[in-house]
Parts: sequence; structure tokens; C-alpha cells
Amino acid sequence: MQKMSRRAFMKRSLTGMAAVSVVPSSVLGRKYGHRSPSDKLNIAAVGVGGVCRRNLKNMSTENIYALCDVDWGYAARTFKDYPEAKRYKDWRQMLDEAGKQIDAVVVATPDHTHAVIAAHAMTLGKHVYVQKPLTHSVYEARLLAALARKYRVATQMGNQGNSFDWCRRVAEWIWDDAIGEVTEVHCWTDRPIWPQGLMVPKQQETPPDTLDWPLFVGPAEMRPYHAAYTPWNWRGWYDFGTGALGDMACHIMDPIMWALDLKYPESVIASSTLSNLYSPPHAETITYTFPARPAHGKVKMPEVKVYWYDGGLMPPRPEELADGQMMGDQNGGLIFVGTKGKIMTGCYGSAPTLLPVSRMKDYQEPKPQLRRVPGGTGNIWNTDAHEQDWIRACKESPESRVEPSSNFQFSGPFTEMVDMGVVAVRLAGTYGLHRVLRWDGPKMCFTNISPNDKIKIVNYDDFKVIDGDPRFDRRFAEFNALEMASEWIKHTYHNGYELPPMPAGV
Repeated sequence: MQKMSRRAFMKRSLTGMAAVSVVPSSVLGRKYGHRSPSDKLNIAAVGVGGVCRRNLKNMSTENIYALCDVDWGYAARTFKDYPEAKRYKDWRQMLDEAGKQIDAVVVATPDHTHAVIAAHAMTLGKHVYVQKPLTHSVYEARLLAALARKYRVATQMGNQGNSFDWCRRVAEWIWDDAIGEVTEVHCWTDRPIWPQGLMVPKQQETPPDTLDWPLFVGPAEMRPYHAAYTPWNWRGWYDFGTGALGDMACHIMDPIMWALDLKYPESVIASSTLSNLYSPPHAETITYTFPARPAHGKVKMPEVKVYWYDGGLMPPRPEELADGQMMGDQNGGLIFVGTKGKIMTGCYGSAPTLLPVSRMKDYQEPKPQLRRVPGGTGNIWNTDAHEQDWIRACKESPESRVEPSSNFQFSGPFTEMVDMGVVAVRLAGTYGLHRVLRWDGPKMCFTNISPNDKIKIVNYDDFKVIDGDPRFDRRFAEFNALEMASEWIKHTYHNGYELPPMPAGV
């Protein structure tokens, strides 16, 4: 199966789809949503060794039909949870052999394989739940949103705070003119909490017997196994993850997307600690500028700047905060700056408050305008709200479906913005482009990089002390900036993996 071409895979899969066309309507109901809420979905999950275990627990109202992971040692606890589930290492084999029985697929693999798995599952009519960030690249996010529309499946990105009341309350306060017109927003996180700024390991290691290394690498460029790549620490490697920004922005920036009706930024500028070719920097700041949007009710939506900070960097402390009062919470937070005041939240948009906090005493919250998700209050880690809202949508027909709030028409453009920020950091660097980058969202490209622009990126970095003297050996490789930007926006797929084509008209 590791060597199965996409053509062979799709031929066999389409044959399976043809077979579905002659089965009873009770089975067809799985694809088209004509089923009772009490009927159980057959759910398959890919990448079950980490956060997916929690996702599946929150989906335990359904039938966990198949489990797939490239490392059966890492996945052992989840396998034990569902002893009757079919087990696979290759998601292609799973869809090929069990696709007729599967209604929905959960994708919780490293970032670089989210899109290829979810895209093929959707072409087979499967509903999909994909962990954040939705994709590893801008193009992949655009593709998944388009495929979700074409195949009319229920979709959800795994940014669980999206189903909580917090995001909705922040949006409703802003629409209620609680702080006037929002002109800037500051977002920060305590991540990374894994190694970053790394050079490629020099030594080669033997992978564990339980791990299929080529399947882990998937569409990335092949390289020798090293324990620095997996499990979990893949977030700190550009080929597999998207660093602190990709890991947390789809949580922390979520209330901004709700409240300010944002889509494509018009420009971005980034700065970071030393960046290299292989691994995100230790810390970075990014400034997105979004154009003015139509007013939301009585509140105007002027140009707004959104500032991102990670790696221990923080925004300026609001003067309204009392001495000793924490900004946000221990995981990060948000500060909306308006013409009449400020709103501060914790990570995931939690515990929103007007600043100064004393304003909350007299503030009358507006009547809710947005649908609330059952279970969307309390402790974010002790609720199944986000997963169950997706399951509800999976059982509804496309004609009458109430989409989950982080469906791909919302989370796709959101992830495009996040992934574009990752590219901006890579283009900045020590010998980068040194400019505000102009972004054309519909065309997915920067408009002010010329064909002759060059960037230099660290590709070797070593330090020794010899006879008491420091010896630095830092080397740079030169690249065409436009070519690299294009590659990072739409990745080249390796090792026989391919994405389905972009639907016409996108």
C-alpha cells in the first residue's frame, strides 16, 4: 500500500463508490444524511495516538469503526479503548477496504497530512473532522473548503473553543458597541512548549518496530528517521508542522474572526528570532492588516491591525490593568482595542471582560444573536460540545443542515490567514525581504515580490568553544524569494502522494 499510486487508489475508491449506488437506501442514507439522530455513525480516525484519543472519547455516542496510525506503539492506548475497531497503518488501505462502511473520518495526524487524508475522504462522500490547524499550507485550506462545498459533507476544524459561548459573547459585545470601533487586536500564546529553531539531526537512528517511517513522512520530502521528529515534536519542523503560530492561532484568534468579519488580510509583516530552513524560530511577532469591512449593525468595521506574539513575547500591558493582574491567562489571550474601550480574554476567548474590569459591574450584556452549542459552557476540557455538534450535522441532510460553526467555509479562510503568516516569517529572516508583504487573498499570492528577489536562509549553524574562544559556523543558502513563497503557499507533494484537483470555479 505504501507504493500505491493515487491513480490506482482513486480507481479502486471510485469502484467502491459505484458499488454504493446499488445498495439499499438505508445505506445510502449515510452519505446523504437521511438518518435518525439516534442512528450511530461509523467513525474512522487517522492519527489516534495523541489528541485524537480525547476527540474519540467525545464521540463515544457513535460506533468507532476503524483506527489508523503509523505508530501502533504510540496508538496502543487508543487501540485498547476500542478493541472491536479495525486497525490500520495506512489510511489509503483503510478507505479502500472499509470505505463502504465508514460514514465519517477524524483526522488528527501531523499538520502536513491533514489535507491529503481529508480531501480524499470527502471525495468519497465522508464527513470530516480535522484537527487544527486545518492544513499545512494556504492552497490546501482553499482546496478543503471547495471540496466540502462540492461534496456537501459536514465538516469541522478541531478548535474546540469555537463551540463555546465565549467567542459568541465577545462578538455580541463588539456588535453592541461596547468598545466602539475596533482598530487593533493583540494575540499571544505561551507556545512553543516543544523544541524549535533546530538544525537537521546529524546522526541517523533506527525507527521503532512499531513505526512505519515512510508512512509518517507521507507527502513530505523523505529523510532518515530521527526521534526528534516524532512523536509530538513534529510541530517544531516546517516539513511536518507549522510551529507555535499554526498550533495556537486557530484557537486564540478565533473570536477575532467571529467578531470582526475578517477574511483576507491585505498585508503582513513579520519579525522573529533567528530563523532557519528547517525549524520555526523560538519567538516571533506578526502584524496582519485587514481592510475596512461593511458595518455590522450600528458598529463600523474600519481597517484593523492584528498583532501576534509567541515564544514569550507579549503585547504592551494595558494601563487599565491593576498591578498584579495577569494579561489573559497562563496559556495566552486577546486584547481588543476599540475607540471606546477594550476587551480582554484568556486563551480560547475564555473569561472575557471589559477593561477596566470595574466596567463589568454596570454593563448589560445584549441579547444573544448567535446560536449556542449545547455544552458550550464551563471547562473546555470536560465537554464534548465541539465534537457532538459535528456529529449532529453529519446526521442532517445537506438541504436542511445547520453547519457546525467551525465548518470549512469558516475555518478554511481562517487557516489560510494563519498559514500565510507562517510563510511571512520564513520570508523575513536575517537576510529576508525586509518589507511589508502585500497579499492578494483570492489569488493566494504576494504581489510585491519580484522574480529577481533573493533571500538567504540559515542552513547550517554550529557553535564551539576552542581554547576558550567562541567559534561560530553559521552558513546561509540563497534562494529565489518568489519561488520559495510559491512553494510554501502550495507545497510540492512527494513519494507518490497527490491531492485531488481543485474544483472548477474556485
